[in-house]
Amino acid sequence: METSPASTTEGMDKNCWELRLYIAGQTPKSVAALANLKKYCVQHLQGRYKLEVIDLLINPQLAEGDQILAIPTLVRKVPVPIRKIIGDLSNEERVLVGLDIRAVVGIATH
Repeated sequence: METSPASTTEGMDKNCWELRLYIAGQTPKSVAALANLKKYCVQHLQGRYKLEVIDLLINPQLAEGDQILAIPTLVRKVPVPIRKIIGDLSNEERVLVGLDIRAVVGIATH
């Protein structure tokens, strides 16, 4: 289990998003998912998120807690309800809508 220091914010408050990305080593999809997620967090949640990256090749037992059936999988733990997105996160619109980020940051939805 690893937390990316570049993506972790000190002094979290109730507006902080807790995200967990499950990957399997350095596969192209896992690498793309992490890069895409970091980009979206910087653009839309700057200073208001905590990102935990879990490599299931190192800690396979951790998949059970969030019922991970496919990888890469992104889990939004906070704010509730929990939401999950499977894949390389390359479709920004789908990720933002799936995580319900657009409404929170005040971006107009169509």
